[in-house]
Order: sequence, then structure tokens, then C-alpha cells
Amino acid sequence: MSPDHNFWLATRGRSIQKCQFDAFAGYVSEAEANGIENYPLYEWTKKTVEDPAKKAKYTKSFSLYVGGEEVYDKDKADALGAELKPLVGGPIVAKMFK
Repeated sequence: MSPDHNFWLATRGRSIQKCQFDAFAGYVSEAEANGIENYPLYEWTKKTVEDPAKKAKYTKSFSLYVGGEEVYDKDKADALGAELKPLVGGPIVAKMFK
């Protein structure tokens, strides 16, 4: 089974994962398309995306979306954490932070 398949099974398909680097790159692209003056984190995010060491770090970091939302209530976070806990320390989930 692939790591993504194991992740899907652990969360029973109720959440999706998004790479932090992809989220940062998307923010930069959106800012550049819509005018950077409306994006207060543009400069920091652009520097992060362009830094190879930070790219290596953030391509291994993921946010979880439940019901399409990145921020969700404590009960959902606790349930998701409990489902993923058996995977922590293995090839899928090295560490977990709330």
C-alpha cells in the first residue's frame, strides 16, 4: 500500500493533506496575480519559497483539511490526531503537531 493510501485509511477519507510548500507557492502566485500590496506575508513567503533549505523543510510538512477547512474545532482535531497517532514515527507521519 502507498503512504497516501495508508493516510486515507487512517483518516477514513475525512481529511486531505496539503504540502506547506505548495500552499506557500500558491500564496505567492495568487499575490503576484492580484497585487502583492494586498498580501501582507508576500515578502516572507516569497523568500521562503526561493530558499532551497526551506523548500526541503516545507515539502515534508503538511496541513490537514477537514471538510475543506484548514482550521477546525478541537473535537475534530482530537479525533483526527487519534486516528493518525498509530502512524507517528513511521514512514508516513514522522511527527505530529496541533
